[in-house]
Amino acid sequence: MIGMHHHRSFCKPFASGSILPLIGAKFRYLEPSHDDVGRFYDQIDEAIRLEAEDPIEYAITLRYLQRYIPDPVTVADVGVGGGQYSELLARRGCRLHLADVSQRLLDAAVARLDAAGLGSQIESQRRASATDLSHVPTASCDVVLLLGPLYHLLTTSERRQAIGEAARLLRHDGLIFAAGINVLTYLRNILADDPEEFGWRRDFFLGQLFIDGNIALQPKQPAAMHLTTVAELRAELGTAFEEITLVGVESFASKIVGRRAYLHATPASRLCCKKF
Repeated sequence: MIGMHHHRSFCKPFASGSILPLIGAKFRYLEPSHDDVGRFYDQIDEAIRLEAEDPIEYAITLRYLQRYIPDPVTVADVGVGGGQYSELLARRGCRLHLADVSQRLLDAAVARLDAAGLGSQIESQRRASATDLSHVPTASCDVVLLLGPLYHLLTTSERRQAIGEAARLLRHDGLIFAAGINVLTYLRNILADDPEEFGWRRDFFLGQLFIDGNIALQPKQPAAMHLTTVAELRAELGTAFEEITLVGVESFASKIVGRRAYLHATPASRLCCKKF
């Protein structure tokens, strides 16, 4: 979750016969690569990123959650982060299943809800990967949020496993909100920050990046983030869901200029942005 351009794909599942079955009812430890992602987020200030660094992404995502999610319903927030979206939904009476590969973020989300007097809305909390949500009962949720996990799963099979788990959790006509990071925006950011990188990493950009879309979170570390395209995101979600809408949550605003403008806007202007 590094604040690049995201696509939010809001979908609903096919008929119940297409929902994938639960594979393994017993909780499993995290896969090593998933554990590594969790430990990375244990070390950074992701819990405050949305408000501090990406208010436009935050505002637009809130708008679509408010538009499509009725209340009160049961929501699985998978990759809960700092709990901002869970707090919004809990205030509307929603019941919550919270999951994240980062124990620090999971604890922060629970603390946020407790501080708001909403801790009683939590149905479950678990350090878990989106590929194994076996602690959450089948067909027990109306909404699943995957606003992070898919861009940390490096293979098609893992991403489809996570999508299948989301489908399993949902009741008929439930909704999934899923996010991907666009590979073209990654290239845009490099062009803006250090265009010389295209020269000294030519083999990477012409080879691996366009073969698997996987990049490292830190220099000289194994790949831990997946960059997608609109076509790929639609194809993977289309294995279990039909699309309602696809949204670019950074809009036309750049990460730096847009953030500065939004943070200096009047409260009335911010409210307009959230409702637009």
